[in-house]
Amino acid sequence: GEKIPLDGEVVSGGSQVDNSALTGESKPVSVKIGDDVLAGAIATTGALTIKVSKLFTDSSIAKVMELVEDATARKAKTEKFITSFARYYTPVVVLLALGIATIPPVIFEASFETWIYRALVMLVISCPCALVVSIPLGYFAGIGKASKQGILVKGSNFLDALTNVKSVVFDKTGTLTEGVFKVNAIKGANGWSDEELLELAAAAESQSTHPIALSIQKAYEARGGKLDESKISEHKAYPGLGVSALYKDQYILVGNNLFVEDSGIESAINESNSTTAHVVVNGVYVGALEISDQLKPDVSVAIAGLRQQGIQYISMLTGDATSAASRVARELGLDSYHANLLPEDKVEKFENIINQRTDNSNIVFVGDGINDAPVLARADVGVAMGGLGSDAAIETADVVLMTDSPMKLVESISIAKQTRRIVWQNIFLAFSVKAVFLSLGAIGLATMWEAVFADVGTALIAVANSSRILTTI
Repeated sequence: GEKIPLDGEVVSGGSQVDNSALTGESKPVSVKIGDDVLAGAIATTGALTIKVSKLFTDSSIAKVMELVEDATARKAKTEKFITSFARYYTPVVVLLALGIATIPPVIFEASFETWIYRALVMLVISCPCALVVSIPLGYFAGIGKASKQGILVKGSNFLDALTNVKSVVFDKTGTLTEGVFKVNAIKGANGWSDEELLELAAAAESQSTHPIALSIQKAYEARGGKLDESKISEHKAYPGLGVSALYKDQYILVGNNLFVEDSGIESAINESNSTTAHVVVNGVYVGALEISDQLKPDVSVAIAGLRQQGIQYISMLTGDATSAASRVARELGLDSYHANLLPEDKVEKFENIINQRTDNSNIVFVGDGINDAPVLARADVGVAMGGLGSDAAIETADVVLMTDSPMKLVESISIAKQTRRIVWQNIFLAFSVKAVFLSLGAIGLATMWEAVFADVGTALIAVANSSRILTTI
């Protein structure tokens, strides 16, 4: 029943954990020994002993709090306009009221009492409280609604930007797919057995934390294999390509087709619709591992939801093989895809997509890895997966989806549009009411009671309208 105070790893016990405060996901998650848990989650059904892995300042809940607090400092264009408008509007109105109070009595010898009263009525009516209070409140409500749904928006300017999105570009692994790989087939070549091939691949990948590397290590352990780590040295990673290592005096390369070709070796095994990890030993091609990754269960619904939200162009950039990328693009009905991309290639392709747009609409990029950070920074709105995503991606992104669900992107766009709609309702309401009552006040038909309603009443109505964002999408 208590909140987990700090991020850590379960060392004893088991429980159902409520992560709704962090991710917006109401369904509890089962945790056992060895699983990671997050600060702010609630252990509901069992006692847990947890080994702390991060200081509070580095914990997930602290980062969430920091992101929400920082969001208030980044204003949307509408907010900035209202602030600037009020800066000039207020002194103009004061001068106008001063003129109304003094000019008619001096020129036309009218009653000072009558015209001073009218000037005071106009001052009360023209107070910009309804605009200055309700507009920021509308965006705060939108950010709060998104946080409640497990979507962290780092500023109202990004919430505003989501309303004008016409193109969305996705990373593949961990974004559209689960990011949980499984070795489906082992194909030895040039006289090497499947067992030897798997051992060599596991040795080369032993120091890597990439999802593909973890799947190879897990497959080797599942067959009862155990590596002698003292015989593994010179491990080196090549982002977007593969890894190399020295194992039992044999130089091993494990990577994609491009990595093998760059090493001057032609693969003997054609790539399938699965991700393929080729293995080379001492310059000789020895086989490949076929590794599959499943689409996230809600990704098809998310793509359809984006289409309904008016997204006209959906693309995918991935470092995976063309065969695997084409299968995903075909199943999801994407407009285009680009495969075999290194991190710098992703930026180049994304730049091409930006240059091809014919209007002033915004482009969203959704990713989760370290290699996605440059593209996230380049996008009009960068969206990171907060659960599986790397720290670099989360820090760089403008919006963080805490549940790693693509459907949250659809929800965030829906919340943004609802927020923008209500903000403009408040602007129209405030200007309309004030215009009517200012006209009446200038000719003496509005009393102080009407002036109070036009000011305070309009502000209260606008505030109540803004609060609707918290209860509706």
